[in-house]
Amino acid sequence: MFIDVHMHEMTYSKDSFLKLDEIVRIAKEKGLGAVCITDHDSMGFKELAAEYTERTGFPVFVGIEFYSLEGDIVAFGIEEYPKERIPAQDFIDMVKEQGGVCFAAHPFRNNRRGLEEHLLKVRGLDGLEVLNGSTSEEACRKAAEYAERLGLFTLGASDCHVSEKVGVCATYFPEEIRTMEDFLAAFRKGGMKPAYFENGAYQVLV
Repeated sequence: MFIDVHMHEMTYSKDSFLKLDEIVRIAKEKGLGAVCITDHDSMGFKELAAEYTERTGFPVFVGIEFYSLEGDIVAFGIEEYPKERIPAQDFIDMVKEQGGVCFAAHPFRNNRRGLEEHLLKVRGLDGLEVLNGSTSEEACRKAAEYAERLGLFTLGASDCHVSEKVGVCATYFPEEIRTMEDFLAAFRKGGMKPAYFENGAYQVLV
């Protein structure tokens, strides 16, 4: 199944123009089986997402896009997170101590929000976002090269803030995922592949 693992909803991401209903509507049209809301430095959407999933049956998982001192990291499976910027390694360690998973978001985007060469220094990342719908092809290619060099899982995501970007990139998971427990288990197991939406279907990068 395909999941967009990095999305922003307007309630807690103030730079987003998207409400959850619109995100899910477009996601379903494109064939996504679940979506992940990863707001900036907040997991405040967690209860709203749980209520939505219970009411509609469509899985909405909540993580966080945390802006560490070195760049953005997306994490899932945590309850506690810093209320101020801290070093990337400290955040990764915090995620791991809680049994969570994390990946570097758009590591080579040209807005100083990616980990860039810090990827070579930090330890504990599970993967790299190598397809990001809001990042240049060149930056994505460089991320893929680093993922191979470091032996990390590769992921795709839209990083959407507007409707036109919802689901333009996503991640293929080889198994069906219905709960956060399923999601975390599949993430740790690996086998994910980045994908992009073209001609009415997702194309998986191999």
